Amino acid sequence: MVAIKGRKNSTKNPPIFSHEFIIQNHADIVSCVAMVFIIGLMIQVTAPWAYTFIVIHHNISIATTDDLILPQKYTTGWKDACTVFFYFLITIIVHAVFQEYIFDKISKRLHLSKVKIAKFNESSQLILFYLLSFLWGIDIMIRENLIVNMTCLWVDYPALLSFSSKLFFIGQFSYWLHCYPELYFQRVKKEDIAERIIHTTIGLFFTFTAYFLNFQQISIILFTLHYAGDVLLHIARINHFINQKENLTRILFMIANSVYVFVRVTSIMLTVVIFFYGFNQIESSFDYSTGNFNIPIVQYTVLSVIVFFQSYLLQTFIMKQIQRARENTTPVVTKVKPKQKLKKKEGKKSTLSEDDELPEVDQATKNNLRSRSSTKAK
Repeated sequence: MVAIKGRKNSTKNPPIFSHEFIIQNHADIVSCVAMVFIIGLMIQVTAPWAYTFIVIHHNISIATTDDLILPQKYTTGWKDACTVFFYFLITIIVHAVFQEYIFDKISKRLHLSKVKIAKFNESSQLILFYLLSFLWGIDIMIRENLIVNMTCLWVDYPALLSFSSKLFFIGQFSYWLHCYPELYFQRVKKEDIAERIIHTTIGLFFTFTAYFLNFQQISIILFTLHYAGDVLLHIARINHFINQKENLTRILFMIANSVYVFVRVTSIMLTVVIFFYGFNQIESSFDYSTGNFNIPIVQYTVLSVIVFFQSYLLQTFIMKQIQRARENTTPVVTKVKPKQKLKKKEGKKSTLSEDDELPEVDQATKNNLRSRSSTKAK
């Protein structure tokens, strides 16, 4: 019998545990790891172990003389690291789902280049995170009355955390930590890796510092302001890729730039008021067990770092805008190549150049007169 060879399949699955296999199936792999914790919660032997990773811990019950039921309050502790690890896995899964079912489909319909696709994916996932964090921060500030009663930021320090505030910071930690493996999963170019790592490390540093020093309420306000400026910039950036209307792009960038500058200046002023004026109104004391770090060295260090960082962002932004304005105003000089001269006789050059300017009828009459004058001269 003659064996009939089948057509070779061009879309073969990559080898197991290869780089391509891990990148293509990283969401499924991480989902299996997360399912281990969820299944462990259903088994009596492993339930306490899985409970440590899934549920938020370090809650405090407040005793009252009346029969009032107060909402649960939380503090910080080492078990938060276990919870952050679990939600770190969930963040990778959510990112992969949005990337595959929303961002990739939109980028394919737009027919973007590889460079624009990378920028589109980066801005899209940042918009999703910034917008969710901004709305979440606004909700916390309204519920806990942080905008109207601003004196509670230093009078109640160190304040206990509500469930929403505690989960907000766990979400912040999970997102910034998941950005490191995403450099591998998203195949980020080598020239862009350093910038992404610096951006992620700065976000993780400010989140950890605010959480460890119990400046959570202050940082929620500053994070919300910071995300409001960045989300508008990335929206204008995506509109620049997608929409070809220059007027709409110009308006969006004008609004985003104005909000960005306003947010930077407001953050500096608010930080100075809270740390330079507010915390000096109460007695300074240091108690690690209660999480009280209200001492001058901590106050002025945090104040200096935030003011320096916001000033640096503002200066860098202004310098870029000035550079772009200069590039748009300077005329572009294009060198025109001289035309090649045809190798013809000098007499014919002058006659051809003169005759070319005339219409065809006049050229014919002129040639007839030229031929008659030449015969008479003979």
